[in-house]
Formats: sequence, C-alpha cells, structure tokens
Amino acid sequence: MIEIGHDCTCEGNPLVPQVCKVIEITTETSDVSSFKVQTLDGGLPFEFVPGQLGMFGIAPHGECMFCVSMGGPDWLEFTVKRVGTVTKRIHQLHVGQQVIVRGPYGNHWPTEQCKGRDMLFIAGGIGLPPVRTFLLHCLANRADYGRIDLVYSASTKHDLVFKEQLFELWPNEPNTHVHISVYKDCDGNTCTISFTAPFLEDLGLDVSNTTAVLCGGPSLYRTCSKALANMGIADENILTTLEMRMKCGIGKCGRCNVGEKYICLDGPVFTQAEVNAMLKD
Repeated sequence: MIEIGHDCTCEGNPLVPQVCKVIEITTETSDVSSFKVQTLDGGLPFEFVPGQLGMFGIAPHGECMFCVSMGGPDWLEFTVKRVGTVTKRIHQLHVGQQVIVRGPYGNHWPTEQCKGRDMLFIAGGIGLPPVRTFLLHCLANRADYGRIDLVYSASTKHDLVFKEQLFELWPNEPNTHVHISVYKDCDGNTCTISFTAPFLEDLGLDVSNTTAVLCGGPSLYRTCSKALANMGIADENILTTLEMRMKCGIGKCGRCNVGEKYICLDGPVFTQAEVNAMLKD
C-alpha cells in the first residue's frame, strides 16, 4: 500500500512573488506551450519535489496555479494550455520578458514509497505535464523502479504534448514502454484510435506489483479508474492529483475543499482510496 504525506511543503513566504524571466519557450501544440523561467540573476526560482506546483503569471494581468512540469539546476518549466484571460497573456510572452513566480505549493508524488514497483502512468491531453516530473524521476533513478509504462491519449495526434519525448526519447529508455491512443485522425503507425480506458485494458499488462499514476479530465479519470479496478489494481495503489481545484495555494480562499479536506493543504496528490473517502464525507 502506498502512503502519501499530506503536509503542505511550502517554504518561505508563499505570498511573496519573485520577479523572474523567461529563458525558453517551446510550442507543444496549437494551444499549449512550455515556458522555462529563472530568476533575474540566473538562479532557480524555488526548490521543488515532483508533483508540486507554483504560481506563474504576468503583472498586472494575474497569475494561475500550474504544476512544475520539469526542472533544471537553475530553471523551472511550466506547461500552459491557453484557456482563459491569464493564460492568453502568458501565451503572448517572448523570451527575455519578466514574469512572476512563487511556490512551491502542495505535497508531492511518493517517489520513495514506489521504489521497487512497476510504474503505470496514465494521462490525457494536458494531464501529462503533472505526471511528467514523476516519470522523469523514475527514468533518472532507473534502478529503483521496475517496468515503466506510459499510456497517453489526446483528441488527435496534433494535440499530444512532448512529442519528441513520446516518440524518440522515452521509448528508448530501458524497460520503458509508451502506448499512445487518439480519438480520431491518427496518421501512420505511431498511435491507435481508441478511447483511453479500453485501450488501457487491452494492453494486457501484468499489474501484480504496479503503482498507477492517473491524471486527466473527468471522463478519462472516471473511466480509467474503473479500468484499473477491472485490471486488479487496488485503490491504495492508484495515485492521482487534484491540482485543478487549487486556487490560492495556502488554504485561505476556501475554493478547493472537498469534504473536510483542502486540496492545497492536504494535496493535491491523493490515492484513489483517499479520494473515495473524501467523496463520501
């Protein structure tokens, strides 16, 4: 059984933003881009653990909560989908422009507790960035984990993020398998046309020693949770992140509570068993 720490790991003053600069922008899809940022003196905005989040935005237009999708020795990366006023402004940024960043917020993926286990990552669309740091951690510490499977889906092949890693880098890692499905318009032999849940079950994976990590929209989450149960994975071994509910990040606005839990203070990472218990409250 996987146990997750639920203490908020914010350090310093979480209300004070740092002025940072954009050092690189990668266009992932027509409405998703990744932004690498660092402090004005070339440093790391904040230390983070896989699964944690940060506020990222532009003064005076606002800021939003995003997962850290990747990190380096002196930079952080946020992968942003253009869906509203603030994210539209973020997508208009250029390299060298100043932004505001603060964090980290929330708990994190239980990387230590998962050592020695096979890892099954399941994501849909923009749900891949929140699990990518965990996947990258497993690949960077390859001897600590067993077989790695990534099951990833999107509406079309053009909507897949991190295409170079999906098709060129991760499949060449030891004992790592990438399975991609799309709902329509698959060109070539690089993906399968299928909804995620039946595609997942049809893979026939041995899940006797598996931890599943799941992140996607409501429909994907609901159907894949059932698929994982059908495959025999216990709720205690299914991990998910409820980061989309996080707003202020420090338990003040009250917009993320589910039952007695505050997602920003107690999460965003929970086991499926914990989610089930929250929904019953």
